[in-house]
Amino acid sequence: MESTLHVAADHPAYTGHFPGHPILPGVVLVAEALAAIARSSGRPVEAWTLANVKFLQPVTPGTALACVQSPGEGESVRFEVRAGERVVASGNVVPRK
Repeated sequence: MESTLHVAADHPAYTGHFPGHPILPGVVLVAEALAAIARSSGRPVEAWTLANVKFLQPVTPGTALACVQSPGEGESVRFEVRAGERVVASGNVVPRK
């Protein structure tokens, strides 16, 4: 399943991260991916725990992003955050116990 992530080019997280070369903080990427997983699963964001995440490439203002989800082991969900064909982050979430 693929969902579009909506991060505004003027998102406040870009300010100061980093001056002259703004990039989206990883915490915002994770929050957006978790929100997409919550919407598609019907479980609230709080029902998930981040098992692991890798940040592979920086995301600059105005970059179109998508979250691609697939079933993982057990009830886990694997995700990739993509900018076009580039994978910028990937990881797994598991249901919170």
